[in-house]
Amino acid sequence: MALSIAIAGVHEQGLYIADTLTAAGHRCTLVTIDRALAEKNRASGWIDYRTQAEKRGLPLHHTTTYALKSPDDHAWFAAQGFDAMVFGGWQRLVPGEVLSTLRFGCIGQHGSAEFLPRGRGRSPLNWSVIEGRQRLVWHLFQVTPGIDDGPILDWMDVDILPWDDCETLYLKIGIVVKQMLVRTLAALEAGTLTPQPQIGPATHYGKRTPEDGRIDWSWPLLRIHNLIRAVTKPYPGAFADGPDGRVVLWRAQPFDTRLAYPHALPGMVVEVFEDGRHLVNTVDGLLLVTEWEGTPPPLRACYQ
Repeated sequence: MALSIAIAGVHEQGLYIADTLTAAGHRCTLVTIDRALAEKNRASGWIDYRTQAEKRGLPLHHTTTYALKSPDDHAWFAAQGFDAMVFGGWQRLVPGEVLSTLRFGCIGQHGSAEFLPRGRGRSPLNWSVIEGRQRLVWHLFQVTPGIDDGPILDWMDVDILPWDDCETLYLKIGIVVKQMLVRTLAALEAGTLTPQPQIGPATHYGKRTPEDGRIDWSWPLLRIHNLIRAVTKPYPGAFADGPDGRVVLWRAQPFDTRLAYPHALPGMVVEVFEDGRHLVNTVDGLLLVTEWEGTPPPLRACYQ
């Protein structure tokens, strides 16, 4: 039997989930926010669903608040009578007034390098890369009014490889989320799903802001590289100051730890190649900057 599902999202992932669940026979409605709310709430990775919803022939609803706290939002969900809601990049808690309208409740996603309840909180994917972790455990869980504290419905893990960044990790997450949602919704419908409580002490990641992307050139090479790959697009990016202001380093890679420029300071540009790519000295190696925005320092000048 097809379920009526609200897909609350602001990212492309919401569209991929809609495609997967529609193909599985479910009736999907896209729930999102408009550009003004996205800008007000700094919703990273927001895309406009209107054209894609029309292309897919899916109903689309724009909420009046991102946190779903308005009486209008509560009334709309009550009128729809959805069987369930799933998240596709929705980054807010859901109030009880909305959860109570859903037959099977709301299915959230959360991932960090450890199993919940460790790694709750904000920006866990970014933090996992910044910390140099080697795996990402992605959970589906039953949403409650609390912070990532509901029972676990399913989980899968993926590698965080040295060449991964937040963009490639989101591709991996998109794959495992689609697989888990299909089987989780089927089990919910069949009455065979057994949610598992979170066990053990909780840890929480703190909120990240765009200013947290500033590079400190006293850091080791790998720490700088991890920051760059953790906050590249669709996030605001890692940055330093060049001669004309801020330079965002979208992509870079460790280049070498044996080549040395004895008199170079950390943050100094020591080589500039024909295509503009450039080497930056760090305290323990060289960083090759391959994609950037802004004006980098000239040869033998320093990022600040």
